Amino acid sequence: NRLKNSRAVATRYDKRAYVFHGTVTAAAIRLWLRQ
Repeated sequence: NRLKNSRAVATRYDKRAYVFHGTVTAAAIRLWLRQ
């Protein structure tokens, strides 16, 4: 649920799965480093 708080992840509608996966991965790493 924390990933959905990130606007970059919540509002993505990418045609390519790897682009979306990269965005999700970057947001997850950012959340992980903040903890």
